[in-house]
Amino acid sequence: MASYSFLRVACIFIFVITSGCADDESSWKSFPKDFLFGTASSAYQIEGGWNEDGKGESVWDTWTHEHPNVIRDNSNGDVACDSYHKYKEDVQLLKDMGVHFYRFSLSWPRILPNGYANVINQEGLDYYKNVINELLANDIEPFVTLYHWDHPTIFESMGGWTNEKMVEWISDYARVVFKELGPKVKYFMTLNEPAVVCDEAYFSDTHAPGKKLGFPGKYLCMHNMLKAHAKIYHIYDTEFRKQQKGQIGIVPSCTMGFAKNSFDTAAEDLFFQFNCGWVAHPIFSKTGDYPAVMKTQIAENSKIDGFPRSILPEFSPEWVEYIKGTSDFFALNHYTSKLVETVPRQQGQPWYDYSGVKVTIDPSWPKSASDWLRVVPIGFREIIKKISSEYDYPTIFITENGYSDYCCTFDFLRVSYLHSYMKEMLIAIKENGCKVKGYAAWSLVDNFEWQRGYTERFGLIHVDFTDPNRTRTPKWSMYWYKNVIQNGKLLDDPIQEHICTTQIV
Repeated sequence: MASYSFLRVACIFIFVITSGCADDESSWKSFPKDFLFGTASSAYQIEGGWNEDGKGESVWDTWTHEHPNVIRDNSNGDVACDSYHKYKEDVQLLKDMGVHFYRFSLSWPRILPNGYANVINQEGLDYYKNVINELLANDIEPFVTLYHWDHPTIFESMGGWTNEKMVEWISDYARVVFKELGPKVKYFMTLNEPAVVCDEAYFSDTHAPGKKLGFPGKYLCMHNMLKAHAKIYHIYDTEFRKQQKGQIGIVPSCTMGFAKNSFDTAAEDLFFQFNCGWVAHPIFSKTGDYPAVMKTQIAENSKIDGFPRSILPEFSPEWVEYIKGTSDFFALNHYTSKLVETVPRQQGQPWYDYSGVKVTIDPSWPKSASDWLRVVPIGFREIIKKISSEYDYPTIFITENGYSDYCCTFDFLRVSYLHSYMKEMLIAIKENGCKVKGYAAWSLVDNFEWQRGYTERFGLIHVDFTDPNRTRTPKWSMYWYKNVIQNGKLLDDPIQEHICTTQIV
């Protein structure tokens, strides 16, 4: 890793030799005047302090302690970035960057150690109150996620998200949060990436709690998560909104699918409905409920596979209405795109993977450190357009978008990624009328990247995980982002944009 002092010298040198860079206003692309810039993180990935000050145990604590071999480098989040103790330093980095908001999540077992609302941990609440107060004192708006995958272990022993009682348990937790933290928070998000939870923690065993329950488990998981989201929304709407005057939404993760064969455009919509629509359609569509194609194909596949009924649970008409419309904005997490193709189906045979769509990647798409993340900027514009047209142009906040590498503070590939994706986002706003109101780069600091441990880095700020102090060092991308925020503009050339700014000196 290059030292911070050397980074500053390098930046000064580049600035000196390129001080004649053109500053042609026609080459800039401006963001809307009220556009909000931010960064994001999550509790288990950055906090550490896993058993301090009365905190209970989460499924990720249990998973990494009992099965260290499932994490690429046998690591865990026991200390992580130590933000539990270093949150003031993190806020100062946010202030220096100039962000308007910071999206972070709360640890459910830090607030309710045994999971239930009958025991409230005041020290846990005080930690989050301190974080919120520190942000507000520095003119940074807190965007608070209630659940980012780390529910109390006790509930997993009772089935976790396959148990409908989770709807009640997480709603009780949400009510405590709204009562204690809501007066100073104007943006809440309920659940982060429900599809990832259901796919990777209950369908396969790559995420905590490591269940492998197949399609029935995955569909049941989502059914309960959608009910939980809706109940939390209604609690906020009826009990707290009038006094607190905030907004609340959910965070789907949506990947763009491009037809591998130009004539196979049906594959794109099928992929969207099974990937993004699975979460979004019940909430954002005019009709509510799961996408019709999901209901039809899963019911037919279930019958062919010998099930007495569809393995996709059915919402009653009352639940369809209760869930529909339960989001004040669309919080979108997006990183990459896929190639999609329809798999030919024989009569009497089930659809491939229940969706009928095979998913691959284009080998020409640039790689990142993550095998699942290829650089496809146009996909960002297209998914924003698709969501907008599908759901009548909702207000969109980009709550995660970022690039992974292996190390270092000279992260030009991250700058290139962020620049290219933000440019496509601007085109969606200006040319396609999409209502994107804010953007959060993932992530503020290098952190624990789930089953990949600390082997992949997404941070705008480098963290030395070999140093007990978890020393932070700003990367080039942080200075680049700071310049974008301060100027509210994006140059056509990210190299020129990066080296022509005095902000990095």
